[in-house]
Amino acid sequence: MNGLGGLNKAPAGVVIGLVQLQLPVTVTKDDLARQTARVVELVGKARRNNAGMDLVVFPEYALHGLSMDTNPEIMCDLDGPEVAAFKEACARHRIWGCFSIMERNPGGNPYNSGIVIDDTGTLKLYYRKLHPWVPVEPWEPGDIGIPVIDGPKGCKLALIICHDGMFPEMARECAYKGAEIMIRTAGYTAPIRQSWRFTNQSNAFCNLMVTANVCMSGSDGTFDSMGEGMIVNFDGEIIAHGTSGRPDEIITAEVRPDLVREARINWGVENNIYQFGHRGYVAVKGGAQDCPYSYMTDLAAGRYRLPWEADVVHTDGTACGFAAPTRLYGESATASDAQQAAE
Repeated sequence: MNGLGGLNKAPAGVVIGLVQLQLPVTVTKDDLARQTARVVELVGKARRNNAGMDLVVFPEYALHGLSMDTNPEIMCDLDGPEVAAFKEACARHRIWGCFSIMERNPGGNPYNSGIVIDDTGTLKLYYRKLHPWVPVEPWEPGDIGIPVIDGPKGCKLALIICHDGMFPEMARECAYKGAEIMIRTAGYTAPIRQSWRFTNQSNAFCNLMVTANVCMSGSDGTFDSMGEGMIVNFDGEIIAHGTSGRPDEIITAEVRPDLVREARINWGVENNIYQFGHRGYVAVKGGAQDCPYSYMTDLAAGRYRLPWEADVVHTDGTACGFAAPTRLYGESATASDAQQAAE
């Protein structure tokens, strides 16, 4: 069920386009400006590609590439020229868009942020990646949770980024807050291909939720991103898949949030998002609604600790060339620097 890539659009359908964007190299402000212009060009291509497309999605690192460069000169701001260009493009082409920025953070390392802009050019969703891909990524851990918004056609829409999707709790949180479509943007390279595929499917099926997932594509001379645009239906079936990895190809499909809502209400067997909080409702009225999971209660209490915790080798980014941090989560860089100077 994808309406021939959205060419035959149902009245209740939402057509999604996933851009397998060519992996860029961004070192200077001029590079950043050129790449912003390229993304804007592809918003126009998406609209020309499919007149019924409702949402075009660009991958993580669409502006900055995979260098992990935290140079302040090429960091972005929500009120900066890059986001302004995206807003103008969405309004001009009357299409919703999902974009990636590395966001300046005066209080610490930059954030790896994602935004969704509607077809009038209004910022509707703003998310900071909760789980940077450690030990490789230097980004500040996100601190604003996972927002869920009213997206195109009134669908409930959420966004997570790359490594976030390897934690089943992330997709579950999106669904728990009502998301019917979960976007997952990424910059993953080929070694993650199989993990990418089955987590995109499990995230969908375990939560009766459509997942729309896309990576960068092509080479920057060092890294090779894999493309792998995937749109997965709420039953776990892949309904569109960019297996060629062709840079700048747009993978499209129509999805049906109305059928997501129908399944969540009417399914008995495998209605896992409901049954998780109503264990054994055949035996006991309403099911058991306790929390039998020690990892959840320990995490909430600030005492999360694995049985093998003391033996874990990688607990900072030194293996990837980053200095070991001294600042605690929630502590500003200014306060931490002052303390180090005093010592």
